[in-house]
Amino acid sequence: MQDALRLGVAGLGTVGASVIRLVQEHGKHLAVRCRRPIEIVAVAARDKTRDRGVDLSGYAWYDDALTLAHSNSIDVLVELIGGEDGPAEAAVRAALTSGKHVVTANKALLAKHGMEFAKLAEANGVSLNFEAAIAGGIPIVKTLRESMAGNSVTRVSGILNGTCNYILTRMEREGLSFEECLREAQRLGYAEADPTFDIEGNDTAHKLALLTSLAFGCQTSVDSIYLEGITEITTADIEAADELGYRIKLLGIAQRTDTGIEQRVHPTMVPKSSAIARIDGVLNAVAVEADYLGEVVLVGPGAGGNATASSVVADIADIARGDLMPTMGRPATELEPYTRARMRRHEGGYFIRLSVFDKPGAFATIARCMAEKNISLESIVQRRRAPRSEAPDLSADAPRPTAPQPVIMITYETTEADIKAALEAIGRENVIVGKPRMIRIERKPDAGTAQG
Repeated sequence: MQDALRLGVAGLGTVGASVIRLVQEHGKHLAVRCRRPIEIVAVAARDKTRDRGVDLSGYAWYDDALTLAHSNSIDVLVELIGGEDGPAEAAVRAALTSGKHVVTANKALLAKHGMEFAKLAEANGVSLNFEAAIAGGIPIVKTLRESMAGNSVTRVSGILNGTCNYILTRMEREGLSFEECLREAQRLGYAEADPTFDIEGNDTAHKLALLTSLAFGCQTSVDSIYLEGITEITTADIEAADELGYRIKLLGIAQRTDTGIEQRVHPTMVPKSSAIARIDGVLNAVAVEADYLGEVVLVGPGAGGNATASSVVADIADIARGDLMPTMGRPATELEPYTRARMRRHEGGYFIRLSVFDKPGAFATIARCMAEKNISLESIVQRRRAPRSEAPDLSADAPRPTAPQPVIMITYETTEADIKAALEAIGRENVIVGKPRMIRIERKPDAGTAQG
């Protein structure tokens, strides 16, 4: 049996402690499966006195990750600090430069520095593995990089943030507001004290940028992603989607088109019958569409210490076995420049919710603004302000409300530019109050995900 693979773990938060616990408990099994022992020899964190629930007495202690990265006592730096710069960036750079393998769960770091670090790893003959950086315990990196090597991927998409999925699930099931669900997510530890990175879609965007590179063999380009979070989703949107046979999910979507690669992160209405609609709570799901294999959907826990540690140790096991793969599935020098796709027609159409003044000509004005942008309306429905359990009274003798009323429009396929231009025109006509709400619709009944 070969000599032990020596690990240095930088960052002893929830994931770091879980990695140590997993290696301690399953060390014998790992040695058999990898044909060599895997041993943690050193750790790095700021506070040595903190109780992390694992025995650290047998490991060398470092107060900073950079010193650990330079140490000749380790073969692999396991970076679990987080952040796109700072100590994590410095430690990973130092480890790769000195010929050490790196395993990381840091999607922000890779979204910003991934191309540079991939070249550095390959130049020094070491691995840069990051299974845990995308969708927690779901083995999507290995699937794209290895299992689907014989396929040409056309589309990759899914639910990549458990915090947002938890909030949307609670809003639908319990009729709670976004703010109420966010507070509960924070109480349960599903959302950070400052949840902006999650709820505005940035976390999903970083993961999507890495998936795009893996799927299409191109350089990462997180700045090219259309980004829209879930902060403006209301219970009215959730209820309307339910009545129309849809559920609202925050999706990350990347697909190849004739003009380049399209990347989007935004709320989407998906049919209740679709696979993606049934992913609830903090679960993640990733769907990949390819020419020979068709569609594959992977579902699992997208966060949490044990799930993420499972992916981290899987990457370590690959290194122990000597499985050295290019970071993005092909040599970094052969990754194609990212070409952003031109805007195209959205095949599923759009859901539009307006708050319309109840006055003569309002509906005609709205229809005219839509027609001037060549937007065809499949339906337009006025909804009375009433509890969900009460059917609205639309009879001719019913008294007409005087306050602005919710109006829902469903369009046929059109471009986002035309939709936005039409809504801006409607806003100038003094027939609505507040900001219009627009959500993309996915119509394919058997689709796993939504089209952007």
